[in-house]
Amino acid sequence: MNTLIKNYILEHENDLIETRRYFHQHPELSFEEFETTKYIADQLDKLDVNYRLMEPTGVLAEIVGAKPGKTVLLRADMDALSIEELNDHLDYCSINSGKMHACGHDAHTSMLLTALKALLSVQEQIKGTVRFIFQPAEEIASGAKKMVEQGILEGVDNVFGIHIWTVNETGLVACDPGPSFASADIFKVHFKGKGGHAAQPHMTHDSVVMAAEYVNNVQSIVSRSVDPLSPAVLTIGKFESGDRFNIIAENAFLEGTVRTFNNETRSIVEKQMKHFAEQVAAMYHGTVDFEYIYMTEAVDNHEGSAKLVQEVTEKAFGKEFIYHDAPTMGAEDFGYYMKDIPGAFATVGCRNTVKETDFPHHHDRFNVDEEALKYGAELYAQYALSYLEQDKF
Repeated sequence: MNTLIKNYILEHENDLIETRRYFHQHPELSFEEFETTKYIADQLDKLDVNYRLMEPTGVLAEIVGAKPGKTVLLRADMDALSIEELNDHLDYCSINSGKMHACGHDAHTSMLLTALKALLSVQEQIKGTVRFIFQPAEEIASGAKKMVEQGILEGVDNVFGIHIWTVNETGLVACDPGPSFASADIFKVHFKGKGGHAAQPHMTHDSVVMAAEYVNNVQSIVSRSVDPLSPAVLTIGKFESGDRFNIIAENAFLEGTVRTFNNETRSIVEKQMKHFAEQVAAMYHGTVDFEYIYMTEAVDNHEGSAKLVQEVTEKAFGKEFIYHDAPTMGAEDFGYYMKDIPGAFATVGCRNTVKETDFPHHHDRFNVDEEALKYGAELYAQYALSYLEQDKF
């Protein structure tokens, strides 16, 4: 553990909190983070840190140490959600109507910016290079891919990210080897039949019946086609059909999501869903258009990287801050960085019932215990230094 890093972050904790509150008060939606990008760039100009503006938003910065070595990438996402915030009692409540940092990305951005400043203060001790990505559009699962397409992973040996987490008590760090966040895909199914009068069903091909049959039976893919030791979730969240109570609908539309932890299961579910749709449509003399969109990759923590997070946590905060959490079917596009590069993704607890920071993510009363910010900022910085100083992986 680098004590200079710890002392720097503790001495600048008030600035860290102020920065987080600024971001919280000025949320911007995915690929619209222009003011957030400008704010970060202005800060980097003052620090005389090299950076590159990404397209259409986002910032890539880099600190090159005094000694040669590997390159580690630290990532924070910075987009908000289209939610009207109800935390009117906060003096830093969102001033952008219909937009809110309801997932903690304001905390991530401020923590990483503070970690960058702390690492800059010990630049002569760094063995290698620390790269920082302030990423847009995580909430629409597009930002990480967009950044990779612009070359941010070139020359990177390891990646690390953090998500603030209201599920766990403030300061608890969870990062176990193996899957932690699921892949998330979107599917769209359009059944087409032959519409007609409700009194003459024999002259029609009812698309509602097709869609209902599909909804009732498609779940058997999870229970009968997927290995029971390989979890999968198939959720139909949208069902639209019909124009009037006495007309048999010609079209029915379904939309939903599939969550898995490995691509083999993902492929099985996709193929079976398409097969089910085609068979149901044929059975009722209709047709179907089936679309399956691969979105985020699963976040699968590299064993060495995850264990390093635990070692850093114990040294920096104490063994009692290490928490072992179960994987979640929630999704995170950080997995896109880990397709070919080892790394880890940790959660840092920010739950405090007294401070009312126990609302779930994406809730209009979501907030974080700002006591957690110093833990996240230090974890970013200490992980980067520790990774660059070791030769195990």
